[in-house]
Amino acid sequence: MIDLRSDTLTKPTQAMLNAMLSAELGDDVYGEDPTVNELQEYVANLLQKEAAIFVPTGTMSNQIGVKINTNPGDEVIIEKDAHIFFFETAAPAIISNVQMRTLPSNLGEMNLTDIENAIRPDIYYFPKTTLICLENTHNRHGGTIISLEYIKNVYDIAKQNNLIMHLDGARLWSASVATKIPLFEYAKYFDTISVCLSKGLGTPAGSVLVGSKEKITLARKWRKILGGGMRQAGILAAAGLYALKNNIERLEEDHYHTKLFATELNKLENISINLNEVQTNMVALTTPENITANELTAKAKQKGILFNPISKNKVRIVFHLDITKKDTINATEILKDILK
Repeated sequence: MIDLRSDTLTKPTQAMLNAMLSAELGDDVYGEDPTVNELQEYVANLLQKEAAIFVPTGTMSNQIGVKINTNPGDEVIIEKDAHIFFFETAAPAIISNVQMRTLPSNLGEMNLTDIENAIRPDIYYFPKTTLICLENTHNRHGGTIISLEYIKNVYDIAKQNNLIMHLDGARLWSASVATKIPLFEYAKYFDTISVCLSKGLGTPAGSVLVGSKEKITLARKWRKILGGGMRQAGILAAAGLYALKNNIERLEEDHYHTKLFATELNKLENISINLNEVQTNMVALTTPENITANELTAKAKQKGILFNPISKNKVRIVFHLDITKKDTINATEILKDILK
């Protein structure tokens, strides 16, 4: 089975398992796990922020980011297909008691005028706009990259209106590898950034939230409230350290396989893929008129390929480190046969 559902499906390599088995451990709730502390310092340095905190999941990392940057009753400006809004089970309403102001976008980049118009005036019967969230790369738009120029423009709007910026950077590694722009160049425009270790990098679990010392101190409190203190978490942190030191640059292979797949599939007469939108390790494929996304997914599964429908007529196909060039070619030929 060629599993193209997500880049979270990868298994640790033997080298990563060896790093996990040899990790020096302590109690992270007491701040005494040396491997967790090393990981947090490493990520903070990568993104050139003051501090970082290791958490179990990307959803927890994002939700802590929302919580420490808002007050109950505030409003958050966010793209309508963003992971925080679309996939995180209404957590902002439950945990932070905030309201989401969703805006449409072009491949994840909300119109700047729309953002400005969405900022509430200071009138008592309006919620207070406090936070703008961006996502890079953007999941539901097929791994598209939010440009640095765009981020700078949103940052200018935020600063002019005294707003905070949070980045869901679960796959920021892919954006950096594809553009050759250092991670810290993206990070400098955000107050908090969430990065995921289990998306693309091959670890079994874990995300890291970075920001100022003050924000991360508050984040540690909320990690505890949400049940994210993991005691001897160095076993997982060691996998993260191995991934960061060995698996970021190899993301180029995933990007290459993705473009190879998309280019070959685009040769079919009944398939149209905008190759300019295939930017990292995902393809958002619109199905022909005579087959729905669910039908295509079912037919592909019968032939040995797994991927996920993301709307009535669109599927998301994701390449990762467990997918070889041979797998990519085989998946391409099988899908060609189905779609013909």
